[in-house]
Amino acid sequence: MAVSVLRLGHRIFRDQRISTHVFLAARALGAYEGFYTGEKDKNLEKSVKKISEQWGGNFKIKHISSYKKFLKEWKGRTIHLTVYGLPLKKTITGIRKAKKLLVVVGGEKVPPEVYQLADWNVSVTSQPHSEVAALALFLDRYFHGKEFSRKFPKPKMKIIPQERGKLVKKSY
Repeated sequence: MAVSVLRLGHRIFRDQRISTHVFLAARALGAYEGFYTGEKDKNLEKSVKKISEQWGGNFKIKHISSYKKFLKEWKGRTIHLTVYGLPLKKTITGIRKAKKLLVVVGGEKVPPEVYQLADWNVSVTSQPHSEVAALALFLDRYFHGKEFSRKFPKPKMKIIPQERGKLVKKSY
């Protein structure tokens, strides 16, 4: 059950925070790598790399110049998260059978080819929402909530849960 995430159409000026949040959610909730199209953004790549170094794990992202070529050459199944797709509740069982999965989330207007190239076009709700919310809900359902107990290898920082206050254990 290897899950990767493809973020479409990153725009540095407009999407810096949202693209970062897509990859932070992907990493935290069970994906093992990320890809993005649109403008190449060294700051986005550095930010995600820094999070992985500090909080553990090997999650990395890579810029892809052509989403179309990438999707056609992907060796696995592809799910596109869209409000226009079939309900997640009705498709999740079949999706879980994929050994290698690429989850595609939009940015700017999603090209029609993405809908055609995806194995599944799936919605978490048929109301407008963010791609970060859609990805988080999808990964939670896909992994049956097991992502909450996931251990990240070699963390330099770790949050110690508590009812009040903030406690972060550092091991540099």
